[in-house]
Amino acid sequence: MFGSTLWLTLATLTGLAAGFAREWLLVASWGAGAQSDAFLVSLFLPEALRMALAAGLLSAAALPLFQQRDAQGQRAWLGALVPRLFVLGLGLALFLSLAAPLLVRAIGPGLDSDGYVRAASSLHWLAWCAPGFVLHALFCVPLQARSRFVLAGLGSLLFNLPPVLYLAVLRHDATTTGLACACVLGSWLMPAVLAPSLLRAGWRPWQREQAPGAVRELLHRIGPLLSSNLASQGLALLERMVASLLGEGAVTWINLARKLINLPLIALMSLNQVLLGLMSGSAGEQRLTLLRKGLSSATLLTVPAVTGLIGASAALVTLLLPNQSADGPLPQLLAWFCAPLMFGAWNALLARYAYAAGDTRMPLNCELAGSLLNAVLLGLLPWVFGLIGIAMAALCGVLLTGVLLMRRQQLLGQLPWRSHWLLGAVAMLLAGLVVHPLPGLWVQLGVSCVCGVVLLVGLGVWLRPWARG
Repeated sequence: MFGSTLWLTLATLTGLAAGFAREWLLVASWGAGAQSDAFLVSLFLPEALRMALAAGLLSAAALPLFQQRDAQGQRAWLGALVPRLFVLGLGLALFLSLAAPLLVRAIGPGLDSDGYVRAASSLHWLAWCAPGFVLHALFCVPLQARSRFVLAGLGSLLFNLPPVLYLAVLRHDATTTGLACACVLGSWLMPAVLAPSLLRAGWRPWQREQAPGAVRELLHRIGPLLSSNLASQGLALLERMVASLLGEGAVTWINLARKLINLPLIALMSLNQVLLGLMSGSAGEQRLTLLRKGLSSATLLTVPAVTGLIGASAALVTLLLPNQSADGPLPQLLAWFCAPLMFGAWNALLARYAYAAGDTRMPLNCELAGSLLNAVLLGLLPWVFGLIGIAMAALCGVLLTGVLLMRRQQLLGQLPWRSHWLLGAVAMLLAGLVVHPLPGLWVQLGVSCVCGVVLLVGLGVWLRPWARG
């Protein structure tokens, strides 16, 4: 498990770098102002769809169904679903394109009239990313079932590469329409790269296959997952809406902070994919052992990364965005957004423990409770604490979801959650109170790196998630 996660993480790390490069180049080309806000508002829905599928919206439901079939049944299952999901992607793209003027007003109520026009024009083109995203998610299922995680993990890189090259070449001459078209090109590269592997495995797109009940089975499993994801994306949408009302540039700050904290999340997404594949083929105590190892890996990956990010947030802003002040809102916002990472990582694995047993409804109910708390606090905390109130609300919602997931699965007494969560909280608190205020870019960065390395080594010696048994 740990080795597969490591290789998948390395493969997708380049995609993360390309994704951050896209945001960095966007701010460097247009600044943190009205034009950037408008494009990011238009990108919200397509990016939400991509991230939902990458996080396992389709694979969490489809992988167990695919694995329970023999080789011939798997080919028929894939052949039957490809045309149906492709049509679904086209229908979704048409809806987003036609409804773009209304959607951007709902997502960014704080934009001015010119911003609405720019955002609607961009979403008109970005909508056509949807078919590529859906096909890529479906094509990943046979590869993950055969433990070929690395090729499936290249999706983020393939999507981000065209817009990065476009911004790098044109810089200040880049237009929102041109950038949107580059994103569409990246979305179609994602399934195109996976298709040859499926063709070698026997899939033929021109052959009409019959798999009775496949669509109904998938819809039954994916319904709760879709509801859960809609709740998560609804919260992200609410974040953007609140940010757009807090002043010009706030949407861009929120987006940049989210992109920066994706550094440890890439490894966690890889871990989730690998663990789901392994747990789907196990049961009982073996599945619980895999969960314990997965949670230890999540702690090992997140605590050092989050501690380092909190401590070095001001230094990172100065290095990566030299035109932005380290005294601005981004360093503190970045530090606060790091806080929910470890707890959210546990929640994702606890949910997949239930998915592997065929239960997709219980995690939905737990997440909805946490989302409701998050939404209520989003209506209160940002008006008291400013932008960091958005991160505070997210932290409270994530904590409630985690406790409910363990309680509903009778895992509170079987998992070392108290020691792991306490260690993470203490490490983050010390990073925020001691390292974050340090003067000097290189001092802050150096101390943060040392703290992160020490934690990584110490946790590795203590947890040893790669050990057998």
